[in-house]
Amino acid sequence: MAQAHHMRIGEVAERTGLSLRTIRYYGEVDLVVPSARSRGGYRLYTETDVDRLQLIKRMKPLGFSLDETRELLTAVDGLGADGTDEDERAALTERLDSFEAAIADRCVTLRRQLEMAEEFAERLRRQRAGRAASA
Repeated sequence: MAQAHHMRIGEVAERTGLSLRTIRYYGEVDLVVPSARSRGGYRLYTETDVDRLQLIKRMKPLGFSLDETRELLTAVDGLGADGTDEDERAALTERLDSFEAAIADRCVTLRRQLEMAEEFAERLRRQRAGRAASA
């Protein structure tokens, strides 16, 4: 079996765009625990860990709590595990479906907020242009 390539936390931070502090915090709250430690005690991460961090990063702007994020990761882990039976897989798939629906709802909300922000910015531009024309 091939040995996994391990990365130190700095490389993971560069690849994910997350701060070292954030990555460490996710380890402290057991969302992404480093796959290994070096002899010197450095946290070592694999591609799987990086993928997990990317998933968490995508959930954050959608307003998911740490508990919801943990729940999603647990479902993803369970579906990827060899020992998960059919009933568990069905329940985990149903849970992922509910997350997918929640994500779709949150995207709709974010689009509305973006439209309002763009409309507001356009109003300010028009006001500024109107003042400049009358000056």
